[in-house]
Amino acid sequence: MSEQIPFAFDVPSVSELTGKIKHLLESNFMDVLVEGEISNVNRSSAGHWYFTIKDENAQLPCVIWRSAASRLDVQLTDGQQVVLGGSIQLYAPHGRYQLIVTLVQQAGVGALQRAYENLKLKLQQEGLFDDVHKKKLPVFPMHIGVVTSSTGAAFQDIRSTLERRWPIAKVYLYHAAVQGVNSAPELVKAIKYFSTEKNLDVLIIGRGGGSLEDLWPFNEEAVARAVFECPVPIISAVGHEVDFSISDFVADARAATPTQAAVMATPDINEVRFLTDDLTTSLHEKLNRKTDRYRELITRLSGAHALLSVDNRIKNGLSTVEALRERMRFRFTNRIQQSEKRVQNMIHKLEQANPKAPLERGFTRVLQNGEWVRSFGAFDEKMAFDLEWKDSKITVGK
Repeated sequence: MSEQIPFAFDVPSVSELTGKIKHLLESNFMDVLVEGEISNVNRSSAGHWYFTIKDENAQLPCVIWRSAASRLDVQLTDGQQVVLGGSIQLYAPHGRYQLIVTLVQQAGVGALQRAYENLKLKLQQEGLFDDVHKKKLPVFPMHIGVVTSSTGAAFQDIRSTLERRWPIAKVYLYHAAVQGVNSAPELVKAIKYFSTEKNLDVLIIGRGGGSLEDLWPFNEEAVARAVFECPVPIISAVGHEVDFSISDFVADARAATPTQAAVMATPDINEVRFLTDDLTTSLHEKLNRKTDRYRELITRLSGAHALLSVDNRIKNGLSTVEALRERMRFRFTNRIQQSEKRVQNMIHKLEQANPKAPLERGFTRVLQNGEWVRSFGAFDEKMAFDLEWKDSKITVGK
């Protein structure tokens, strides 16, 4: 047997060695910043956030305790590009170090631009931008969804345009933040909500212009995939004409501005009225021309010497032609009446849908978040509200 050689010094236990490593890490990595992509997001039932921040070559486990999460008021999703602040902590029972996060911010322009190009290439290679997946926009939408901030100018532009162009449609707003780290999860939630609304005809998502950081939520992978998976045709209207977001490429149609999105989504009711009038006039003219041609043909045939011997046949033919003429007149007249009835129904709906009509009769409307409060149960007593007359509007509660 070989003889064991005794150590000349004390060998530390696992706990002692881990304690030294813990002291070394935690005393030298306090209040650090790190930038990267979030992945493997998980929120526990206790309210703590567990996730990983990573780049091409490394990853770092992270935790946001419930108290910090409540203060930060963040919603995290996989794929977000962020800057985290906090301190390194070593959890001795598992021998695992992690970042205890106390700060969450949007990543810088350089990192966002790289993430934009990488995600764009990835989704393009997966086929999410292909025309074969694009759904056609409806011609006469009666139920229109909008996902944007209820307090932003984008919704006001969309609503005013829809009221002018196609006021017989119902508009449904789902408020979502359109800027900041909370925006992407809220946008995903809103799009998924409208994905289950079976009667929705078209959905508009977007916001006004801004910097790359401002528009970034519409470049998040989670938002792009929610747009792609939505069964309702989507118009993406993010920023201004020169701005292109990932959601623009995935959506079924892209509008340069929110106002243009409303124009793309609907016909102009005045043009529909003119078109109906033109069709009615055209039907009358075609009917008259056909009647004149048949009458002229009958006159020529009845005066032909070669056909005098078959006078009875001509008379029978005249009876047949007259019967056909009456059938055609009835058919065209019925179509005209149906068209006129549809127009009258549209006009009636238009008059009923006019939210300003009661104001013209001396009534007053109560609005919150730009929406007409139609019942006491829908009124939020803690929120400011607007009182609107036909000639003015004031805000109460601010």
